[in-house]
Amino acid sequence: MTMRYWRKPFDQDKVKISHGEVHILKERCKGCRFCTEYCPQKVLKESEEFNTAGYHPACVEEGTDCLDCGLCQMLCPEFAIYVVPKDGSEAHGQ
Repeated sequence: MTMRYWRKPFDQDKVKISHGEVHILKERCKGCRFCTEYCPQKVLKESEEFNTAGYHPACVEEGTDCLDCGLCQMLCPEFAIYVVPKDGSEAHGQ
């Protein structure tokens, strides 16, 4: 999903956007859907499969790019999701 803006920052060519790789601990997820609801890039969705507790865990949507914002891991009440920088990208906040 490419966003188009009519205004661009002056230093756009100097800024490196980090990308992340989302990891979900499916057995810990209780299907609250906070991560899927509030992800700004809509990287996550509810899975069709069940975990051993009977919940539909979150899963990564095919063909989407995580921007490593960390919102999903901050919102998860069960600490079932975390994001790591992908392909040598700098970590969020550095």
